[in-house]
Amino acid sequence: MEANPCGVRLSPGTPSEVTAPVPLSDDEERILNEIEEGLYESDPGLAREVAQTTVYTKSLRSLKWSGLAFFAGIVLMVVTLSVSFLLAFGAFLVMLGAAWAIERNARQLGKTGLEQAAQLSSVSRFRSTMGGSGQRIRDLMRERFRRGQHGEV
Repeated sequence: MEANPCGVRLSPGTPSEVTAPVPLSDDEERILNEIEEGLYESDPGLAREVAQTTVYTKSLRSLKWSGLAFFAGIVLMVVTLSVSFLLAFGAFLVMLGAAWAIERNARQLGKTGLEQAAQLSSVSRFRSTMGGSGQRIRDLMRERFRRGQHGEV
């Protein structure tokens, strides 16, 4: 077996170079565009749903509901603690179940899904509306740090 520059061992008979994806021809692109336009004309609801749905949609929705259930469990536990210990314990179990669901859905999402969720969140939209002032502050701090490392004042 031979080793490629990345250190991955290849079995005999496998190509040693990874081939790049081949772009679509003009004819293939035209056919795909016709199929897409046909879908929009025949069933606009389905086309909208397909355009808005991602691999992470279900997990994101479950994550939001689990967060709401966790918050409701906290409120219910605090409210029922003065009334009954058993009711408060039941609320704690609701919190525990919601925390488990949050953890499970966060694992299903992974880093990429969580980044996508952050991009879709209203906080990200607010930041982009405000002009990304947080990024400007980080850039300013990095510049000051670099000047300090090089002895510049």
